[in-house]
Amino acid sequence: MADARAVRSRTTDARRHHDPEVRGFASDNYAGAHPEILAALALANGGHQISYGEDDYTGHLQRIMHSHFGPTAEAFPVFNGTGANVVALQALTDRWGAVICAESAHINVDECGAPERVGGLKLLTVPTPDGKLTPELIDRQAYGWDDEHRAMPQVVSITQNTELGTVYTPGEIRDICRHAHERGMKVHLDGARIANAAASLDVPMRTFTNTVGVDVLSYGGTKNGMLFGESVVVLNPDAVRAMKHLRKLSMQLASKMRFVSVQLEALLAGDLWLRNARHSNAMAQRLAEGVRAVDGVEILYPVQANAVFARLPYDVSERLQERFRFYFWDEKAGDVRWMCSFDTTEDDVDAFVLALKEEMAAQP
Repeated sequence: MADARAVRSRTTDARRHHDPEVRGFASDNYAGAHPEILAALALANGGHQISYGEDDYTGHLQRIMHSHFGPTAEAFPVFNGTGANVVALQALTDRWGAVICAESAHINVDECGAPERVGGLKLLTVPTPDGKLTPELIDRQAYGWDDEHRAMPQVVSITQNTELGTVYTPGEIRDICRHAHERGMKVHLDGARIANAAASLDVPMRTFTNTVGVDVLSYGGTKNGMLFGESVVVLNPDAVRAMKHLRKLSMQLASKMRFVSVQLEALLAGDLWLRNARHSNAMAQRLAEGVRAVDGVEILYPVQANAVFARLPYDVSERLQERFRFYFWDEKAGDVRWMCSFDTTEDDVDAFVLALKEEMAAQP
């Protein structure tokens, strides 16, 4: 018995390896899980539930998705955002199909080629000034459907909000959907930060998704307070095929799916998704206001969600990184990205702005 207790003690003797009071501006992925999400996970943990999505939590999640995205919406929970995008895009394309996207799109820049290597599709990219596609920009790649030498454009993929922190209006997405559909293409929306966009626009998420013609949505929760997990949400059932099989084939079918679904339920059943997004957006606005008062620092794009992109001297950024974590966006140009999260505080922002002022003042 003594040996058993010793083993039990060793295997449960977890240690905290970080300071929970330290927060930076590198990514909203750095943040922990919201306490309400952790409580939901504990709620779902007791007893046995059917695996692979036949559990009660995943069933209830479908009704919640209907309340946000209409009665035809169907959620397919997955492990992560790249998985959501790969599964969604596969479901919308043939083996010879291609996806038109912004050059800065996450599927093109930050997914290690997964849509092309795992999904087996071609990305047709378009440079944009602010991360946003338009019908005119789409037409730079929307051609050659009958040319067997060219991958066939079948999908337009947009990100809301974009990788540059800008937000599409519902009208802009409506125009994109109409333009794509008229040319026989479907529309996918990468919603890794969809809650931030809705909070910025002050409209329900349906206003710029199913209502305006988006066919499939990658719904993001991890950046908005979840521990892990996202969901593919099929808005137009006629646009996809074999979703269940593609999710399994792409290694995104969770055996204990209730632990993804209950997090999405906690986020979306009430207003937690919106509270978290409004807070992180507000912290980004506070940060932008503070930064604008610092001579020699330029804000690059409109601050419409929870990201601030700025340009400042490279060595200032290097010194500032010793005090707060954040990333360069374009090292050659001196461009950086500062992200706010649901747990960013006003004191965090004010301390960062003060440190920025100090480092800029120390410049020769």
